[in-house]
Amino acid sequence: MRSLIQRLAPSPDCRSLRFAIHVVPYRRGTMPLSLFMMIAICFCGPIMLVVPAMAQQDRLLPGQVQCETINRRVPPAGQAPPPSQLQQWEERLAAMWPRIASLPSPHREDIEVLVKACRWAIDFHEFYSPKDFSKVDRLLDLADARLAAVTTDATPSPTFAPPSSSSPPSSVSPAVALQGRTVRGFRSRIDGSVQPVGLVFGNEVAETSRQRKVPLYVWLHGRGDKVTDLHFICQRLDNDGQIAPADAIVVHPFGRQCLGYKSAGETDVMEAIEFACTQYPVDRSRIVLMGFSMGGAGVWHLAAHYADRFVAASPGAGFAETARYQRLTPDQYPPPWVQILWNVYDVPPYTKNLFNLHLIAYSGELDKQIQAARVMEEAFQRYGRTLHHVIGPGMGHKYHPDSLRSILKEMNQWVQSGQPAERDRLFLQTRHLRYNKMRWLEIDGLQSLYEDTQVEAMRAPEGLWRLTTKNASRLAIDTRAANAPSGTVAIDGQRLELAPQKINRLQRTEAGAWQLVEAFPTLRKHHGLSGPMDDAFLEPFLFVIPTGQSHHRRIDQWVQCELNYWRNRWRYLFRGQVREKQDVDVTDEDMQRYHLVLWGTPGSNALLRRLLEHRGDGAVPIHWHQDQVRIGLWSAPADRSVPLAIYPNPAAPHRYVVINSGPTFRDAHDRTNSLQNPQLPDWAILSVDQPRSDESPGRVLRCGFFDDQWQITPALSWSSE
Repeated sequence: MRSLIQRLAPSPDCRSLRFAIHVVPYRRGTMPLSLFMMIAICFCGPIMLVVPAMAQQDRLLPGQVQCETINRRVPPAGQAPPPSQLQQWEERLAAMWPRIASLPSPHREDIEVLVKACRWAIDFHEFYSPKDFSKVDRLLDLADARLAAVTTDATPSPTFAPPSSSSPPSSVSPAVALQGRTVRGFRSRIDGSVQPVGLVFGNEVAETSRQRKVPLYVWLHGRGDKVTDLHFICQRLDNDGQIAPADAIVVHPFGRQCLGYKSAGETDVMEAIEFACTQYPVDRSRIVLMGFSMGGAGVWHLAAHYADRFVAASPGAGFAETARYQRLTPDQYPPPWVQILWNVYDVPPYTKNLFNLHLIAYSGELDKQIQAARVMEEAFQRYGRTLHHVIGPGMGHKYHPDSLRSILKEMNQWVQSGQPAERDRLFLQTRHLRYNKMRWLEIDGLQSLYEDTQVEAMRAPEGLWRLTTKNASRLAIDTRAANAPSGTVAIDGQRLELAPQKINRLQRTEAGAWQLVEAFPTLRKHHGLSGPMDDAFLEPFLFVIPTGQSHHRRIDQWVQCELNYWRNRWRYLFRGQVREKQDVDVTDEDMQRYHLVLWGTPGSNALLRRLLEHRGDGAVPIHWHQDQVRIGLWSAPADRSVPLAIYPNPAAPHRYVVINSGPTFRDAHDRTNSLQNPQLPDWAILSVDQPRSDESPGRVLRCGFFDDQWQITPALSWSSE
């Protein structure tokens, strides 16, 4: 009998005070089966006492693990609901859940997203005035109405229209209306959680869609520390928002609430767009990206990193980079690895990508956040371009009505023409291999990591494509793609013959020439396997929980506290639920499907021990023994140090293993979205002598990046001592 963990999941029969039961496997000669309860106090205050699930007799017992107090910033704790109200909600949720669980997709997600919003609000006390209590009743009524609509219609549609203000919730119809407003749910591939998305249908969409597909406008909302699922859904049911083009669908991604559309928030936006494109008659060549404040920052980031997805974009206010926005002078800069990691999300290093689409920036004349557009004006000027920047006269942090009308008029013109089928020029600029593709062109490797890397492709009048590169070590050209080169191309002046209808791989030799190759090296940094540690959390991941115990109780305590910190932080900030399995339960299929986040030590986590013992190709360059932790040339005592790292999984080379880390920005960084960036590189050795805090899981002794072949490189390694 293997260990069974009842996770702290958003099931409707849970209470604000939840229990997780660990059933310890019976082994001959050991104690009888033991039950341990771990109290998970939903965050009205500090992290709680934690009871780890250990398989040995000599285990940490309840009360022996005291974790540091780390208070959450976002969302803030609000009011607890009245006990009588809470009891009514719990009874409704308990009765509703079995009916929801039996529904097929997408009906289940459309209803579950409402139940989850209520569940999270109850558990985390996300009520900020007495009138907020009625929002739970409203969404539960809507969930009941949607359930009734699905179960009484023989051929239900996936689209639900919200009840109007004058109609009772029972009037919800499953008919495909393509009009008005609605909120739906989709299941995120990152963690399997259901996420809300608002939709607004212009009054011409239903008629237009009979003749052709319609444009999609993506609107990114501003920061709202208290606008959690419950409040976001009610807003989207009641308001069209800043824009509502008559002939288009507007999609409002939730973006995991308050992540600045980075990390899982970035994936959330792209999944919301894909959801809209697959569920509705959307013309993918006519997708527009807009937003304001935090949403404007999201537009800068996503437009620069995914420029080929959009015909046009308009960032309003927001921020575009970190150092100048934070008004940092060099003497105030963080450690060098953090400065390098600014290159993941800062927009100026990706400026040339914005030349692939139509762009209009907006700022209020009196808004201090005009700073973002000024920074990008300078970035455009460095390449001989001028940023189209509309300034609202006399405006602070808001749109001038005339300015917004002007922007929408230009957007409409570009939307009507759509993305061109033929292009004579293509720009690709990056500093991180997560963002390495533009249409038919892909940068697979960088000569120097996190340095400016560019490919500019231009088609001459006679049809020959000429590519010039900077800092690229490997390229891929897909001749199957629309408008892609075929036959002869010139790369940095060297002529090569591309094969038709295939992905052509090109590698730079030591002498600097380009050559066609059949395959790239398996162990290399490339898209989806480039680090840093945060990179794993944009894709499906699985927490792997230790069932054993190490030689050092102090390290076990750190592991248990940090593990539970991330279980809870993923819920309250990332608005999801981590998948988790015990080390003895992970299957080969899990390894192929997920990035594995391995918690513990080689003594406590059997899977971590197995992976660290792997020798040969792809061996993880971490040596962790009873007395010492060693990475490369650097070592530390194992009784008070712990390694954090990311590396390709030797058993599934297309997936990561992450050791003892979640995303590396913490609660202190939530005070501004501009700081929600990676804080640690590919590996680190931490001292647990320094208490865990809202800024760091411990004191960094050594850290660094692996090189292009995933090897230790002293040139990209640092000591804090």
